[in-house]
Amino acid sequence: MSVININKNNFQNEVLNSEKPVLLDFWAPWCGPCRMVTPIVDEIAAERGDIKVGKVNVDEQPELAAQFGVMSIPTLVVMKGGKVANQMVGARPKSQILAML
Repeated sequence: MSVININKNNFQNEVLNSEKPVLLDFWAPWCGPCRMVTPIVDEIAAERGDIKVGKVNVDEQPELAAQFGVMSIPTLVVMKGGKVANQMVGARPKSQILAML
């Protein structure tokens, strides 16, 4: 499955109403650690059909970033049943990201 760009217009449908757990990557194009996490997140999206993976550009979606209390990026959030199940800040190796799920 490919990564979905999440915005305030599709958030309800893609994240809150999702039957599958959702891994959200809060990022920005200017963020170095975010660029390190991006290929890992893309790889997880390609490998795991049992989850949905979404990216939230904090510059374009400040309301969503504020809703999740994102103070620094990258922030990874796992949503299950419309609720935050897990959250992690900073660039992490793939093993740690998978362990969140």
